[in-house]
Amino acid sequence: MSYRIGSGVDFHQLAPGLELWIGGVKIPHAKGAVGHSDADVLLHAICDAMLGALALGDIGVHFPDTDPAYKGIDSKILLQKTVALIQKEGYKIVNIDTSLCLQAPKIKPYAAQMQETIAGITGLTIKDVSIKATTTEQMGFVGREEGLMAYATVLLEKR
Repeated sequence: MSYRIGSGVDFHQLAPGLELWIGGVKIPHAKGAVGHSDADVLLHAICDAMLGALALGDIGVHFPDTDPAYKGIDSKILLQKTVALIQKEGYKIVNIDTSLCLQAPKIKPYAAQMQETIAGITGLTIKDVSIKATTTEQMGFVGREEGLMAYATVLLEKR
């Protein structure tokens, strides 16, 4: 059996008047993430982790922010397309481990829904999708609520 591990990270600015999408879930908040797509920082980090595990570049290579086709796109579609790329290479996802860094809002009330959404797209069970969150104790751009970031690690297995 052949296993591949990938890690991904993504950052987005926060601004008032925008929707906040994290893990495929719309979260009520005074600020939303700025981006070419829906700016779902968690799904973008997961996509990068999967692509990185197979040395297929990154999310910007496959879904460039210069392409109008991806303007405002739902990142769940990007995740679906990334899963298809992984499967085309003959791999399946074993598990996903993620960490979100944001000062607010609290993620715990939405974590189960995020797990369900991601598991549904990737063909995993919710026990195979870990969603963790932390603040930066009010330090840096995350602590000042100027932005948020996410890390993801993915284990792939050759079919």
